Order: sequence, then C-alpha cells, then structure tokens
Amino acid sequence: MKNRIILVSLIFLIFTGCVGTASRGIFGTGVSIAFDPRSIGTQIDDSVMQKNLLARLIMRDKNYILSISTKVLDGKIFLTGKIDDPEEKLQITKLAWETKGVRSVKNDIKIKEEFNFKQSAKDLLITSQLRTAIIFNKKIKATNYQIDTYKKKIFIYGIALTAEEKKEVINEAKEILDVEDVIASILLVENLRIQKN
Repeated sequence: MKNRIILVSLIFLIFTGCVGTASRGIFGTGVSIAFDPRSIGTQIDDSVMQKNLLARLIMRDKNYILSISTKVLDGKIFLTGKIDDPEEKLQITKLAWETKGVRSVKNDIKIKEEFNFKQSAKDLLITSQLRTAIIFNKKIKATNYQIDTYKKKIFIYGIALTAEEKKEVINEAKEILDVEDVIASILLVENLRIQKN
C-alpha cells in the first residue's frame, strides 16, 4: 500500500511538472501558447533549438547565461547581450549556426565597455516606455514581442499578425524620446514556415 501511494504521488508530480512547463509558453511565464501565431510544432522546434543553443553556450562559459540573450523564431536565431572580446562574438555566432534546424542567425551582441549607470538607466527607461506603449496600443499583440535596448538603440524581436501591426510597433518605438535607432527583426505570420490554422 505504501509503495502504491509513493508511486501515485510520483506520477502526479511528474504530470503536474509537465503541465507547468507546457503552459509556460515560448515567450516566457504568463504567456499562453494559444496567443502565439506559430504552429505548436514550430513553437516546440524553436524551444528545443533555443534550449540546445543555451546549453552549448553555458558549456562554453557559465557567464553567458547572464550576459547573452537568445530568441528563436521560426528557425531564426536572434542573439543580444554584451561580451568582453570581439573573438567571442564570432565563436558565439558559429555556435548558433551549428544548431540543428537553424535557418538564419542575427547577432546583435555588443562588446562590453565600462559600466555607465546613467546609460543603463536610460536604456531601461526606453525599454519600459516602449513595452507600455505596445501594451496599451489595441492594434498590437504585445505578447508577441521581445524588446532590448542598448545605447539608445531599440532591438525588437517578434511576430506581427499583419504588416500594419509591424509598422505600428516600429512607429511606437520611433516616438520614444531619445531613441537613436530602431532595429526591428519582426516576422510576419504569413512568412512563417508553418502557421496555425
């Protein structure tokens, strides 16, 4: 009887663990898979590619978990972050291209400079302002976008449902005070390999 209770408890823990991970979504906690315009198969492929790349980056250098951000959308890898050496940037790009199933790699990793509190605070403010603007804009599906800002340059990654939505996101970014450049890597749903029905 005791073994049976332990077995049932173990199975319960395993299944609840799976549900928690699956419902987490590709864009992070609190985002449902149902809101993502990619097919579930593509989401799974992208998630596996992202985890694979992240594991290989961490094996190369544990500090990469904090300094480099990866995003995979429809087989396209986007890299952002800051590193110490330009040669590292090339090695990370090579690692990304070696990921099984990759279609393209966009490397926006920057070389570290001395920490500038004022600049970092300004970048955080710009990111927050844009995130707020797209959340309140009814024409934009805000959960489909990731935003990074570095030295007043906004990097936007995501999937737009329409060309108008893509334009709207870019316009919102350009309207933020002190933004020097907007680098948008926004895919259209119609250009995805496999779409939801």
